[in-house]
This record gives sequence, C-alpha cells and structure tokens, in this order.
Amino acid sequence: MNATLTTDSDPRPQPPEAPGPNECCGSGCPLCVLDLYADELALYRQRLAEWKARHPDVPDPAA
Repeated sequence: MNATLTTDSDPRPQPPEAPGPNECCGSGCPLCVLDLYADELALYRQRLAEWKARHPDVPDPAA
C-alpha cells in the first residue's frame, strides 16, 4: 500500500512551536511557558512514537 494513502487519514504528528526567547519572564510563574512547552514536547514525542509504530515503513524525513 502507498505510504501517502496510509498516512492521509492518520497524519504524522507535528512538533509544538517553541516559545520565543522573550516569552518567559523569569519570575517563576506556576505555569511557565517553558514548562508548558516541555509538557507539549513530551506529548508530541509519545504521539510520534505511537504513529511510527503504526507506520513502520514510512521514512523519517529527518534521516
């Protein structure tokens, strides 16, 4: 089966956008943008690993 057809209904997860260099104020906010980004990045990595397990024959674009 064509890899494109396989992934159309199950697209590859996209990484979260990193916060800009001035988005963290450095005052120790309980919900710092850097903490939120770290949480989103961990979730992205988990979803990507699950996606790769479902689509083992799709080449990695970074490779």
